[in-house]
Amino acid sequence: MALNITPEQSRFFYEKSDDAICIISATGELLVSNPAAERLLGISSEDKSKIWNAIPYIKGNDDFIQLFIDAVTQKLTSQEDIVDYVDNKGDVHNLHVRVTFYKQEIAVYLIVITDLTKLIKVRSAFARYTTPDIADYVLSTEEGQKIGGATQNVTILMSDLRGFTALSSKLPAQDLITLLNHYFRHMVAVIEKYHGTLIEFLGDGILVIFGAPKYWEDHAALAVKCAIEMENAIADVNKWNNEHGYPDIEMGIAINTGDTVVGNIGSEKTMKYGCIGQSVNIAGRLEGLTIGGQILITENTRKAITEELDIASEDTFLPKGADVLKYYDITGIEDIKLARKSGEFSWADEISEEYELFFLEEKKVNETPHKCIIVKVSEDNKYAQIKPEVALRYRSNIMLKKGDARSYAKVIRQDDEGYIICFTSV
Repeated sequence: MALNITPEQSRFFYEKSDDAICIISATGELLVSNPAAERLLGISSEDKSKIWNAIPYIKGNDDFIQLFIDAVTQKLTSQEDIVDYVDNKGDVHNLHVRVTFYKQEIAVYLIVITDLTKLIKVRSAFARYTTPDIADYVLSTEEGQKIGGATQNVTILMSDLRGFTALSSKLPAQDLITLLNHYFRHMVAVIEKYHGTLIEFLGDGILVIFGAPKYWEDHAALAVKCAIEMENAIADVNKWNNEHGYPDIEMGIAINTGDTVVGNIGSEKTMKYGCIGQSVNIAGRLEGLTIGGQILITENTRKAITEELDIASEDTFLPKGADVLKYYDITGIEDIKLARKSGEFSWADEISEEYELFFLEEKKVNETPHKCIIVKVSEDNKYAQIKPEVALRYRSNIMLKKGDARSYAKVIRQDDEGYIICFTSV
């Protein structure tokens, strides 16, 4: 069915349009401008001057004005670009400009300008609360606006600060936020470099996926490279911490690859992009085994990587709800290496002091004490050799107490003299 638009209707749309519309002659004279153009550009078709002379020349408008000069002098049939424009008030606008040539009895150029400033600000603000990849997924795809997900093969990275619970009880709230924000800023920069999608901050922890919503074929290798650079970046974080009176921090990272449900989770009114499934749970369980400065990856991740890996050790663990899984302590991939390997230290003099030892079960302290002798401590005070009266499980968490002093640690290996522990909080 043909739809006839009356001149009155055309004029109504022209005058009410949010887009700025101008018509200029083949030599650049401004012939017509609608109210939106006059508001945005501060011009009037009554001036009858060339459009590049009618637009206020303010520093920053060079690219915008040049569009019209190029179209006329080069006799272009069409021209399109996104440029910045500074108005008379000094406000910066992000404009999408389209210039189209119409050859009739009188040749003219039609100019349509869409102000993207509000949209770009909304997109920028949204990206700050998620990630650029998630923002693009939500704003640019049909699936991004719907609740639901799909099973994809991705790599999950989970990191956590060692001893953060004890640290948070000692620092004032504002100092804690300042320390965390500085730490997160460094970590996010590395995550973005390796195309990771930040799902969320888990208190002091970070959950990242590689391979969704934007797919990368080498997502497992990207995750390992990212983890190594994250660990190496802690040196700069601690340098800043020391300069501002904050304590050093240490981070453990675990990585797992597998089929995972990714997509929009929640309700039609409130949802977020996330990931769920056994692969995520395994990454979380493995992360709990790490000590500061350590990167552990599963067998699935190792198999998905074609690059050469530097493996310090390997072992197995039994995550809840799964079979026994092999994992690896990674110190490098190709030419990307850990600046400092976890577990490297030198012993100081022997001390032989008696403490009470308590087991930690799911972050809770078992109230049954056991006798324990600290034989010696490393020069950096991060490791100790102990002789307990009971057997200790590998990678179990313990608390040592003497008077009012409490130290938290993880068992990292057994030797002829007892056990080696790594302090997570003192």
